[in-house]
Amino acid sequence: MDSTQLALLALILGVAIGGLVSTVIMASLRARDRFRAEASAAVPEGVSQVLHAMDDPAAVIDGSFTVLAASGPAAPFGMVEGVAIPSDELKAVARRARSGESAATETLRVRRGAPPAETRLVVVRATPISARSIFIILRDITEKERVEQMRRDFVANTSHELKTPVGAVSLLSEAIESAADDPDQVRAFASRLTAEASRLALLTSRIMSLSRLQATDEIGDERDIAVDEIVASAVEAHAIQADSAGVTVVRGGERGLFVRGDPQILSEAVGNLIANAIAYSPSGSSVGVGVRAADAIAEIAVTDRGIGIPEGEQERVFERFYRADQARSRRTGGTGLGLSIVKHAVQRHGGEVTVWSRPGRGSTFTIRLPLVDAPDLADPRKKRKKKRAKPARPRPAAAATPAPLNGDTP
Repeated sequence: MDSTQLALLALILGVAIGGLVSTVIMASLRARDRFRAEASAAVPEGVSQVLHAMDDPAAVIDGSFTVLAASGPAAPFGMVEGVAIPSDELKAVARRARSGESAATETLRVRRGAPPAETRLVVVRATPISARSIFIILRDITEKERVEQMRRDFVANTSHELKTPVGAVSLLSEAIESAADDPDQVRAFASRLTAEASRLALLTSRIMSLSRLQATDEIGDERDIAVDEIVASAVEAHAIQADSAGVTVVRGGERGLFVRGDPQILSEAVGNLIANAIAYSPSGSSVGVGVRAADAIAEIAVTDRGIGIPEGEQERVFERFYRADQARSRRTGGTGLGLSIVKHAVQRHGGEVTVWSRPGRGSTFTIRLPLVDAPDLADPRKKRKKKRAKPARPRPAAAATPAPLNGDTP
């Protein structure tokens, strides 16, 4: 073998060895970079920017459960950058994700905010993004679960409430048929049948009213309306009920106030408060309906001297089908929907309804609505209408006394 061949062979061998060495070096460098990336506790590039733009609570934590980066809404749940997450439940989910090397999902109740903290129902999802980093995101489903529970309760309560009068109507119909030869029994059963039918009609009507109020945000017949007109219509609609119960309805307070809305809806809302006040007031007592203006708000307060509502139940009286006194509500024919209708009707008009009550001393329900300016009476047609109006009849002296408003002691 001559020198040329030896040189060529040496060149080939050198190239092969050089290529092998280069491959080994590159593989070593890649392995080193991969190890550093896996062992590093640093947040991957771009993750912090994504977290800061998120509306949901989310964070990246390391092996010691210390928060490396977090979104703004994560702070109330204790996920603050540089601080270990305090929740043992969240730590358990992160631990599962790290050990399984895949996403872990669980529904938990987690405290939110500073003590006394409220408990929120959240869906937690933890995903490993490196050997030492875990990405955690929380989805708050508290309100969704509450609405779903309300829907289930509404369906169950509606079924139960409808079942009673429907069953009674069926039984009374059979009783009338079997007592066809006894006129006295037929009259007695027919009277009870009429009462149950009225109860069923009232319940159906109130369910429809509540559904209509919740179906749309728009108000049909919206106009400027006098509060005096609303109150007078509500009081007149329940005059017979008041006379039958031996209760006097007294109207007091300011006059000449105006609000904007649907007169029928607002009259029904005030009427429901008056009906409840009459039903829960003892015979011989009075129900006060007071009106006043305060900070551009018209307040319509209905006060009774009834049994009152325990403090622990006052927040629930506006729930559908909730009754503070089940037995009395059954006797008075209450449906448990009146106050719920009031709440939604007032909210539709941009207002609110509140309650003040003390057991044994009575209750005051107050509707607050935004005031509007009185209509301009410069229109000749309005002047002529005003001129033709009949003079108001004199009112009893008692009617001039303002009824107590919300917060006043009955």
